[in-house]
Amino acid sequence: MPQTSRPRRLLALATDNWPARAYLTAVGVSVAAIFVAPEGPVAAGPLILTAPLSFLVAILPFGPDTEGPLQALAIGSWTVWLLLCALANAAVLGALAKRSTTTTTTATTTAQKRTAPAPPTHARTLARLRTLLAPAVDNWPARAYLAVVAASLAFFLCATYVLPDPGFAGIWPLMATAPTSLLTLLLQTTSPLFFAAAAALCGLANAVLLGRLAHRLRAPEGHPAT
Repeated sequence: MPQTSRPRRLLALATDNWPARAYLTAVGVSVAAIFVAPEGPVAAGPLILTAPLSFLVAILPFGPDTEGPLQALAIGSWTVWLLLCALANAAVLGALAKRSTTTTTTATTTAQKRTAPAPPTHARTLARLRTLLAPAVDNWPARAYLAVVAASLAFFLCATYVLPDPGFAGIWPLMATAPTSLLTLLLQTTSPLFFAAAAALCGLANAVLLGRLAHRLRAPEGHPAT
């Protein structure tokens, strides 16, 4: 049986489970809210919900506020990009919700593990931590994302401690590690190092989710035995 293409598997992950569908529903509601209150704070809802990919439009020379003959093209391209960002985030949630393909082999290996001597508690903790964080570094999409996060943090720290005027340098790590980094705004800290550490943890969490999605897309599909 031929393997399903990756775009179709990505679309399936984004639509065939309730966490992903609930997220897409929330994005749809936020888009509808723009038409109700276009000048209110809800106008930023779709951009925030589809972060961090949606924040890439900040570096583009056009956007929904573009005026002139290119306005329709700018709005159309922005809408398509927003939809792709929403599908990517929904696929990440779908990959997180899916059971690992190794779950089916757990029952057959449990007896073997029980016969082996149990490792120390700290060794088991380290092993679980390595297993949890492995998706953040064992695939190129997650590694590339971590490189972007590291560059944004390096720029922020350099602007804070080296340049005479840091300006809004903190917006780059905040955007790179969104949406989890938005929680750091609740801390209301004034320490650049604390903010950088919190943003780094948010970036690591995002990289783990991105890596799990990459694993899900690469994993062969299981088929019932005949």
